[in-house]
Amino acid sequence: MTDAPPHPPLPQKRRGVELSLLVGAVLCAVLGYANVGLAHSGAVPPDVAGYGAGLGFLALLAHLAVRMRAPYADPLILPIAVLLNGLGLVFIYRLDLETPADRAATTQLVWSALGVALFTVVVLSVRDHRLLQRYAYVSVAAALALLVLPIFFPAVNGAKIWVRVGGLSFQPGEFAKILLAVFFAAYLAANRGVLTRGGRRTLGTRLPPGRVVGPVVAVWLISVGVLVLERDLGTSLLFFGLFVILLYVATGRTGWVVMGLLLAAAGAYAVGSLEPHVNGRVEDWLHPFASIEAGLGPGQLAQSLFAFAAGGVSGTGLGLGHSSLIGFAAKSDFILATAGEELGLAGLTALFLLYALLVARGYGAGLALRDPFGRLLAVGLASILALQVFVIAGGVMGLIPLTGMAMPFLAQGGSSVVTNWAIVALLIRLSASARAPRAAAPAVPAPAPAGAQDTPVRKEAR
Repeated sequence: MTDAPPHPPLPQKRRGVELSLLVGAVLCAVLGYANVGLAHSGAVPPDVAGYGAGLGFLALLAHLAVRMRAPYADPLILPIAVLLNGLGLVFIYRLDLETPADRAATTQLVWSALGVALFTVVVLSVRDHRLLQRYAYVSVAAALALLVLPIFFPAVNGAKIWVRVGGLSFQPGEFAKILLAVFFAAYLAANRGVLTRGGRRTLGTRLPPGRVVGPVVAVWLISVGVLVLERDLGTSLLFFGLFVILLYVATGRTGWVVMGLLLAAAGAYAVGSLEPHVNGRVEDWLHPFASIEAGLGPGQLAQSLFAFAAGGVSGTGLGLGHSSLIGFAAKSDFILATAGEELGLAGLTALFLLYALLVARGYGAGLALRDPFGRLLAVGLASILALQVFVIAGGVMGLIPLTGMAMPFLAQGGSSVVTNWAIVALLIRLSASARAPRAAAPAVPAPAPAGAQDTPVRKEAR
């Protein structure tokens, strides 16, 4: 008789590891907060205990929600999000000291609390991520409505991306990106067989039938077209990159990537040449020191480059930089310049590694999931974070033309921090499903969206 094969060890929950990392994340943020006060005025801020208690309470609330509903979730995702959010509050508080008439740290803490509340609701209510597949068309309808809404409101700094009602303002496009990720993932998962095999051969390439690829391309074109009209080129680039990435992941065909890059280059050249607002940003990117040569003083991009140069390798120290010279966007678009100047190349590298680790954990959850919708959704959500970091960091550092977006968790912006917490909640749910024992995972898959083209390529696809 042969011995029966041993049972594979059950995956560990590692909630204790998560709690320990959360304590470290909160302590890092509190120490940074105290260091800013010491550097600026020589005394610890009187509200440092309240700041630490508030951030610690939010972290504990999120941890308890994960422990209750997603016990097998990745133990690194939540601590990274808490650390980035805490550091963002530190940088905003540091810049508040230079602008007493425009304080934003308290408001950002309130938005962070709302984001953690939404995180808790998502983790507690979404028991099975596959249920989201049922609402693919509801998601895309809501996303398009949110994208169109800012057209009816006045432009702010040249872009119509804000909705202002009384003293409240928010960016609908921030919420639309999650809804579009759900739609793209659901539709491509349901039609991946047809998209992979393709239809007629045209110009040496086998293209899928128009009835299959048409709806998703139409949704993408409408969303990007609306954003171009609103002059929100950063979000347009984000949606385009998300669409191409998910299309490649769903089909595995590099031709889609090549076609996407060609279309992106052609579109960027056309918009940059014809649209005055975008053309101005391209000119600033090509000639960042033109205003200095004209005797008008440095512009925002030049000040940002000066801040990175002043930081060197080790930085000037928290609270000892001069990145507030950038102007009105120092707390939003250019907050990375503050990190680069005061933390230096070493601190900036650590920040980028935190983002890279968060994105990698999202991709890892996607690779471990067995259902196509979950894989695509995890990759899409992680790609949203990766694309945002690339677009913002590239613009602030002068690698690409600047676009108006918020650095995830770091920059001032209520809509951004709330939606980023929703993304983290979904990644927590997806990673929990990926790491859970098979017997503990829900056994009933969600049905495909209505009208999707099912394919009998493999039995696993069903």
